[in-house]
Amino acid sequence: MMEQRPYVIIVSEVSIDGKLTLYRGASSKELMSLMDEEAYRYLHEIRAKVDGIMVGCETVRTDNPSLTVRYVKGKNPTRIIPCSTANVPLDANVLNTEDAPTIIATTERADKERVKKIEEKGAKVVVAGDELVDFDLLLPKLYEMGIKTLMVEGGASINWEFVRRKKVDEIRLIHLPVIVGGENVPTLVGGEGFKKLKDILHLRLRSHFKRGNQLITEWEVAR
Repeated sequence: MMEQRPYVIIVSEVSIDGKLTLYRGASSKELMSLMDEEAYRYLHEIRAKVDGIMVGCETVRTDNPSLTVRYVKGKNPTRIIPCSTANVPLDANVLNTEDAPTIIATTERADKERVKKIEEKGAKVVVAGDELVDFDLLLPKLYEMGIKTLMVEGGASINWEFVRRKKVDEIRLIHLPVIVGGENVPTLVGGEGFKKLKDILHLRLRSHFKRGNQLITEWEVAR
């Protein structure tokens, strides 16, 4: 029996050396400001086609994104934020549920008062795990809730959770023609990394093209 989970597409802008930000703790919006309108349109075309869009709690705290569709016409996807302690800022844009539905994925250890305040904002809270959000539990729950396609916009830690579990189907990259450098600057995928060649995730190039001045590459996970 096939696993019931969303079809997962990781989408990100990256520098030539694979960096997501200028330094650890910096907003990714700084690098994204180098993208031209055609690249933004490409990003929002994907948003308009998926059921859900996910970023990590740290991305919400650092960037305060809205995660809505703007540069093209289309529906706003459901926003999904994994946050083990439910420590999402109560004034975060993603908790403005007039724009789009929001799901906060959290754990048993989350403060119950905090959860109540989030629910009062109109977001749905889903418990998946005891100490840390367990993606093996979360993804089937999202599928049951109608999230059949999921766009993951990072950051590096969230991307690693999908990659290490082999629960990603595509990776689409907007390449920025710059080099950032830095040993501790977040790259596309963080975490502890694969230590053995036999464990690494293999992909095949499906297409490559330009949108504006940006090279776009689209990769399929090799089964």
